[in-house]
Amino acid sequence: MRIAERLLTEGHHVVGLDAVTPHYDPSLKRARLARLARFPAFINHETPLENAGALTRQVAKADAEIVVHLAAQPGVRDSLGQSRRYVTSNVEGAFNLLEAVRSSPVRHLMMASTSSVYGSGPTPFRETDRADHPLSLYAATKKATEDIAHSYSHLFSLPVTMMRFFTVYGPWGRPDMAMFAFTRAILAGEPIDVYNSAVARRDFTYVEDVVKAITSLTEKIPTPGGDSGASPIAPYRVVNIASGAPVALDDFIAAIEAAVGRRASRRELPAQPGEMARTEANVDLLRALTGFTPRTSLTSGVRAFVAWFRAYYSA
Repeated sequence: MRIAERLLTEGHHVVGLDAVTPHYDPSLKRARLARLARFPAFINHETPLENAGALTRQVAKADAEIVVHLAAQPGVRDSLGQSRRYVTSNVEGAFNLLEAVRSSPVRHLMMASTSSVYGSGPTPFRETDRADHPLSLYAATKKATEDIAHSYSHLFSLPVTMMRFFTVYGPWGRPDMAMFAFTRAILAGEPIDVYNSAVARRDFTYVEDVVKAITSLTEKIPTPGGDSGASPIAPYRVVNIASGAPVALDDFIAAIEAAVGRRASRRELPAQPGEMARTEANVDLLRALTGFTPRTSLTSGVRAFVAWFRAYYSA
């Protein structure tokens, strides 16, 4: 929603596709769409990417210059028990979009990936690092999407930027993310489940910084071998989008406690299967391409989220 809102505010026409799936509360998704419906230049189609025929028709009708693909079945833990859904949504859905864009070419296709593709490699993660050992099925589906997109970029001269996001948080975010779950539980006086707290560190990235990074990259169309994140044989580039400043899980919880004004009751638990112990991005390429590096502090970002949460849920 936030990237569409920014583009609409800047005067662009935006055509959205949102299947409004029940992976989490559809009413939150519809509330996001209602915000976008205020703009006359916004059109939405409630279509899943798995519907190849409808997707192809809508991409052709939109005649877009730039396509930003942010749809996926998200989350590491849920992929353990919903494997087929993840493969269908993430791999088949992305393939259908690539086919649609091949039939109706665009100037730039921008696709969401994840820090999870790096697996357990040494940090900070660089775009040139090998990403051959995903720890979860979710990560594997996103890496498969990257590889398929690269092949299409090479075969059909399709400019593709693959954006590897690092723990995005902020207002209107996903309820299955820790920020959302912890805030809800602390406000309700319920305990929070804290996994691997002694080791876990995350490169948290505030949503408005992510929006700025995406909009700054729209005109940075890749060319073969053009920079350190680019493919040598295709107009394809991988870019980390992150703050580049990992935060200990205990410090993250403390920031939420400060914003809420209440201490959390904690249940300390071991690491979950498929979870990465640490994420940290090298953001030199993003800075070189756009002159921008996400800089919203965790304290400011958490305060903004908690204020939104209180207002939205009357908490």
